[in-house]
Amino acid sequence: MNANKCCVLIPSLSPDERLPEYVLQLLDGGFGGIVVVDDGSAESYQEIFNRIASWDKCHVLHHEVNRGKGAALKLGYAYIQEQTDFTGIVTADSDGQHTVKDTLNLCSLLKEDEQVLLLGSRDFSRGSVQVPPKSRMGNRITSVVFRLFYGPNLPDTQTGLRAFVRSLLPFMQEISGDRFEYEMNVLIRSAVVKLPMKPVPIDTVYHDENKGTHFHPIRDSWRIYKLLLAGFVKFMSSSLLSTVLDLSLFTALNLWLLPLLMQPVYLHALHCDVRVLLATLIARVISAVANFKINEGFVFNLKRSKGAAWRYVLLCIAVAVASGLAVGILSTLVPQVNATVFKAVVDTILFMCNYRIQQDWVFKNRIQEEK
Repeated sequence: MNANKCCVLIPSLSPDERLPEYVLQLLDGGFGGIVVVDDGSAESYQEIFNRIASWDKCHVLHHEVNRGKGAALKLGYAYIQEQTDFTGIVTADSDGQHTVKDTLNLCSLLKEDEQVLLLGSRDFSRGSVQVPPKSRMGNRITSVVFRLFYGPNLPDTQTGLRAFVRSLLPFMQEISGDRFEYEMNVLIRSAVVKLPMKPVPIDTVYHDENKGTHFHPIRDSWRIYKLLLAGFVKFMSSSLLSTVLDLSLFTALNLWLLPLLMQPVYLHALHCDVRVLLATLIARVISAVANFKINEGFVFNLKRSKGAAWRYVLLCIAVAVASGLAVGILSTLVPQVNATVFKAVVDTILFMCNYRIQQDWVFKNRIQEEK
């Protein structure tokens, strides 16, 4: 995509002279427009914003008070959608970390008919001397956790240099979060709806070990990791609730309801009490249906999931068979270890796999289906 079809969106709080210098370089690079969002900066910084606003192809939006990077980005998205006809959007930070060369490169990789989120990816390897140790460690941990719970391998989850086409603007505005956690929420939601995310290598630039950042290491890290782990915590809660429902229903049916409705029936061939069997099956079916609906609407937050019910049933059967086979084989190979130990380990591993399989296959959804 040509640069004149792209708009660069820059959220900014208390900027220095690096911001107007960057904007001038972007204009020289041929970008069609620059939108800067003043996120509640003090009066002493307004001269910088006024200077930028006076330049051709530049527009400055203001928050009266600081509302956060996510809110600033969404304000800019709304303006671009309602007041412009740009077909490509590139977001960048105002602290001088993103070069014009990399910004232009992301724009050039956009295709009008392709919905994809391009992510400027810095080099966080040990050989990169540009990266402060705390930034390297934080990004590495976040990338590992993200890949574990959501799948895509994103070497730089905290990059502010991103690019996408105009048709994704409504999607970007619907995502929750007003502060730094918004950008992580974008990655999570993109992974859930299978929006392709492509890392693009960019220069690694840090000024004075990133001391000018407005990122609060404790408060904003908590917000980010709370989002990263929220889906799995919901999944665990759903499973626990379904287990409680299963046991409660079984107890009620076996001890109270079925004895009122039928006499004891014992199947000698199976060495089984029919009432216990019925109570088990009825409770399991009801709790499974409840678990399915909770996962669909609450855990994975999908508007619709065609064919998910059948995939869920198949997965339940597959997990039960896999558990039985694994525990049986391990118990045979290592008879001196109690089978309960093997079952606990096997079912824990399957539980972790179950979360990813439900996310990627059972409740699979694509951004086109959400419209």
